Amino acid sequence: MKKITLALVALFATNFAIGQAKEGQLSKKKWLIEANTGFGDNVGNTSLYFSSKDGKTSYNVGLEGGYFIKDNLALKLGLGFGETSGSASNDPIAYKIGVKYYFKKMIPIELSYNGIGIGDTDANPRSIGLQAGYAIFIGKNISIEPGVRYNKALYNQYFDDSFQFNIGFALHL
Repeated sequence: MKKITLALVALFATNFAIGQAKEGQLSKKKWLIEANTGFGDNVGNTSLYFSSKDGKTSYNVGLEGGYFIKDNLALKLGLGFGETSGSASNDPIAYKIGVKYYFKKMIPIELSYNGIGIGDTDANPRSIGLQAGYAIFIGKNISIEPGVRYNKALYNQYFDDSFQFNIGFALHL
């Protein structure tokens, strides 16, 4: 038991040591390009997603980009496209606009406005999303950012609030 405890402490210490940003990845005038995986309800999703359930296949592809207007603070835009087989609705185009702040250079917190453009504009899902996670910098320009996200639906008569788990892959330029 003692060996397992020591191994876990060593693992967390190593992750903490390599998990922090170095060499200005989060500095003013730097760029951020992200690809996220999405697990959970995918309203306003700009991530990579694939699901097959009850004979229906759904997928989503998307990317997000950001520009650091201040150290640790980036303005972000995202765009995604998704499709569900056998669906009578139009293929949705997802969008996201928001800000991302890296607290202590390793805890990314994001606030964003998300939406999907399909069919009737009054029934399009829109939400305000709040996301938090942990940034593990595995190289000079690459980080992996697991996190959780909560989307508060703006039109509850059409859509519900949703909760997501994401794993993000970020390129810092």
